[in-house]
Amino acid sequence: MARLTVMHVKEMLNDPLLTEEELQGFRNDARKGVQKLIERYDAEKRKEAQLQQQYEDMMAFEYEQYRKGKRVVAGIDEAGRGPLAGPVVAGAVILPENYYLEGLNDSKKLSLSQRENYFDHIKADAIWSVGIVCNEEIDRLNIYQATKLAMQRAVDNLPVRPEHLLIDAMEMNHAPCTQTSLVKGDQRSVSIAAASVIAKVTRDRMMADLDERYPMYQFRSNQGYGTKDHLKALEMYGASPYHRLSFAPVKEVI
Repeated sequence: MARLTVMHVKEMLNDPLLTEEELQGFRNDARKGVQKLIERYDAEKRKEAQLQQQYEDMMAFEYEQYRKGKRVVAGIDEAGRGPLAGPVVAGAVILPENYYLEGLNDSKKLSLSQRENYFDHIKADAIWSVGIVCNEEIDRLNIYQATKLAMQRAVDNLPVRPEHLLIDAMEMNHAPCTQTSLVKGDQRSVSIAAASVIAKVTRDRMMADLDERYPMYQFRSNQGYGTKDHLKALEMYGASPYHRLSFAPVKEVI
């Protein structure tokens, strides 16, 4: 039988139905091209195993609640506490048991395309909601209380009642069930990481919409944060209806 070409070997290594016998045959193939493919294959498998182990480690808090008999565990996180403009947005996500989404992590560690991809997967596969508190409410309440309110709204908007909440670095005043506050929770809990993606992408899209109406502030690129160009625009044009008037850099120009 004719020996497979290197290109054919490459195709077979990408085939999920590849057998151990076929893989071992490729390992025994002395051709440099095949050995380079094997090295790449092994590196990808090691990365996959590492990501899967990371995911398992980040499921520890969910597994703890499952062992207690609680099946509806919601992760809660927010986006937008620091910006000078726009709302603060909280996400709430209940992932299916035995769910796996490779590479899911804190939204701040993901690229734009990765966030958008995970956002679509989470919306399709999980139970989710958002809670939004506008800039005027932030000015009235202060950002800490506004963040709590956004989280409360996100939980209230869930179509099912959660049995436990995993919350990033905060506690809710009127939680409908037990709760756990986790410092750096978006890096320690898959559910919170998923909620951070929902909150971040939702808010970024809202700021992109505002950018269409107020392009001088460059909201699409800075998401309302106090960049040099944003502060310069504030000095030139004053505050928009969506700026947080209680925040010092905005207060100074008005």
